[in-house]
Amino acid sequence: MSRVFVLGVACTPFGRRPQASFQELTREAYLAVLSDAGLADGAAIESAWFGNSGMGAWGQTSIRGQVCFAPLVREGRFPERVPVINVENACASAGTALHAAGKDVRSGDADLVLALGVEKLHLPGVEKRVVLAGFTAGIDNGQAAAWRAEYERLARSCGSECSWGADRSGFVDASAVRARWHMQRHGTTLRQIALACSKSHWYGARNPRAAYRFEVPLEAVLRDRVVSDPLRRAMCAAPGDGAAAALLCSGPFLAGLPGAVRDRAVELRASVLAGGKCRAVDEPSLTRVAAEKAYARAGVTATDVDVAEVMDATSFGEIEEVEMLGFCPPGAGGRFVESGETSPGGRVPVNTSGGLVSKSHPVGATGLAMTYELVLQLRGEAGERQVRGAEIALQHNAGGAIGLEDAVCSVAVLHRA
Repeated sequence: MSRVFVLGVACTPFGRRPQASFQELTREAYLAVLSDAGLADGAAIESAWFGNSGMGAWGQTSIRGQVCFAPLVREGRFPERVPVINVENACASAGTALHAAGKDVRSGDADLVLALGVEKLHLPGVEKRVVLAGFTAGIDNGQAAAWRAEYERLARSCGSECSWGADRSGFVDASAVRARWHMQRHGTTLRQIALACSKSHWYGARNPRAAYRFEVPLEAVLRDRVVSDPLRRAMCAAPGDGAAAALLCSGPFLAGLPGAVRDRAVELRASVLAGGKCRAVDEPSLTRVAAEKAYARAGVTATDVDVAEVMDATSFGEIEEVEMLGFCPPGAGGRFVESGETSPGGRVPVNTSGGLVSKSHPVGATGLAMTYELVLQLRGEAGERQVRGAEIALQHNAGGAIGLEDAVCSVAVLHRA
């Protein structure tokens, strides 16, 4: 089996880009990733994995990637006859595309493979409620009543109620219930969640690709409008538009490139997917399963990770996931964040990109935007956000919902050799 290297990465600015089409965002990320990889063109690309979740809502229910690449093929910028495989895996679509592209290389089936994710959640004349309604595609709509009842029972078990709002995604409401349970069970505080949020916004203010490039001090987070108790507005990721991409190659392909290109390559040491199930609230999640497999395949442990990008559709997500990724014991996520261990200079800085709460959340592009940030960190190219001496990075990209957990989770380990 071949080793897999990330040869190039790219990410468009995220945020509200209503006038940019799916094809334009695809073009922007594709041309940028070629440039970053030091390639004059894409002639050597043998396959492409295209991540997208919501394009069907705007009328393109099939052949999404082929449609987005068609102008590039006509112009001779993307090679003819290359297979484009579409990946729809909710918020984990881009992480899944990265995983599949890595398999193409690792198996020896291809030497150069493109993974690209794109999403548009703002279109001219489309109301916010229409976009929010689209997030219901990430749950079992045939059993939506049962899914909601499970969260309502969990809310009652910790002395609260579960409200579902048309002005926000049901995933925010679900995260709020899990946060209240965690607060009651483990003593997690609102301040600890707010610290995770404020830290991410500090990083986001220094990320030119982020939608919200300003700091939000702790007290401002706590004073912010309540969206779904205990979550404040600054703690919740906004829908976004954008695209991100990565070019993956084999060792022999890399060896044939100039030294300046080889020196910037990052190895994809492991990439693992795990599926969700209807679990008990105190049972380890699918993140734990994926992370343990990824660590084993990469030959590392959680303590070896120098920097991580994790799903924070809400800032409570960071507290949940640092526990499941093994950075701290179960129940200790709030204290781990409060101690500064995920902050600049901490043991494992988390979401140095600013996270979803700063970047916004273009669903089908999010996972590859994480790849972009981590590759910059491992190359030492992250500017003010740079984690000094970072050699091993972890990417966590999850999406959808089955009961009390995500429907799918991708965990990848990257290494700067």
